[in-house]
Amino acid sequence: MDYIFSILGPLITGTGVTLKMFLVTIVLAVPLGLALALARISHWPLLSGLVNAYIWLMRGTPLMLQMLFIYFALPFVPVVGIRLPDFPAAVVAFVLNYAAYFAEIFRAGIQSIDRGQYEGAKVLGLTYAQTMRRIVLPQMVRRILPPVSNETITLVKDTSLIYVLAMNDLLRAARGIVQRDFTTTPFIVAAAFYLAMTLVLTWGFQYLEKRYDVHDQ
Repeated sequence: MDYIFSILGPLITGTGVTLKMFLVTIVLAVPLGLALALARISHWPLLSGLVNAYIWLMRGTPLMLQMLFIYFALPFVPVVGIRLPDFPAAVVAFVLNYAAYFAEIFRAGIQSIDRGQYEGAKVLGLTYAQTMRRIVLPQMVRRILPPVSNETITLVKDTSLIYVLAMNDLLRAARGIVQRDFTTTPFIVAAAFYLAMTLVLTWGFQYLEKRYDVHDQ
C-alpha cells in the first residue's frame, strides 16, 4: 500500500490531463456533431454530400493517424502550414473525429422522429428552427442516450492515445513508473482510475435514461 500511495501523485496529475482532454472534446464535439447532423440531412445536395464525405473520412481512418497527421504533417501542407502544440493538435484531432461519430448518432435520432410531427408543427405555424428546438431535439435526446453513452465512455479510453505526442496523460504516467520501477502495479492502478471514470459516466447516463423514462410515463 505504501508503494501505491507513493505513485498516486504522478497518476493523479496524468488523470488531470486525461480529464482535460475528455472535457474539452465533449464540449466542442457535441455541438459540432449536432451542426454536422443538421447539415447532413439538409435539402442542399452539395452541403449534405460534403458532410457525408467528411464523416466517411473521419470514421474510416484511425484516430491516431489523424492525430499524427495534424501534429506532424499539417505544418508541411502547402498553403496551410499550421504547426500546433501537442495539446491543441490532440484536441483538434479528437474533436473532428468524435464530431463525426456524434453526427451520425444525432442524424439517426432526428430521422427516427415520425414525419407526422413535422407536418403537425407546420400546421401550427412553427418554423423549421422552432420545430427542431421544441419538438424534434427533445425527443431525439431521449432516443440517443444509449449510443451517446457508449461513445462517451469510449472517448475516456481513447484519450490514452495522446501518449504518442509525449503528453503526460494517465497512461504515459503509469508507463513511466513501470519502466522506472520494473513493476506492473502502476498499470493496475491506472486501470482502476479508468474504471472509476467510466463508472461515473455510466451512472450519469443511467440516471438520465431513468429520468427520461419517468417523464415519458
